[in-house]
Amino acid sequence: MRQPSCSDKVNDFLSDIQFISSDQFDKIVSIRDIFLKANKELVEDIKYGGLVFNASNGLIGGIYIYKEHISVEFSNGASFFDKDSILEGKGKKRRHLKIYTDEDIALKKVEYFVSQAVNS
Repeated sequence: MRQPSCSDKVNDFLSDIQFISSDQFDKIVSIRDIFLKANKELVEDIKYGGLVFNASNGLIGGIYIYKEHISVEFSNGASFFDKDSILEGKGKKRRHLKIYTDEDIALKKVEYFVSQAVNS
């Protein structure tokens, strides 16, 4: 069972995703749990069409749903240590991970990159 959010917008968003695709929902909840366990002070919101996470110093990242994958976005991902070049994107600051399967969450080291996001 997923942990409810303090935000009605977030709860509504998650309920909508669960209704549309239980497979995508399960992946989103797993990734959301990683963010929330990494920093208990994160504030969730819905922005830019996805679930975003804010810390005291601003937006740190988010989860966005696409038809074929889920994108885990990191606001300052360009500064992360990424020796295996797993992160995608070429912008000045942002980087992302494309998650297609449940296994991708571990294979693409989501927890490792979330840890960097919440501690940067």
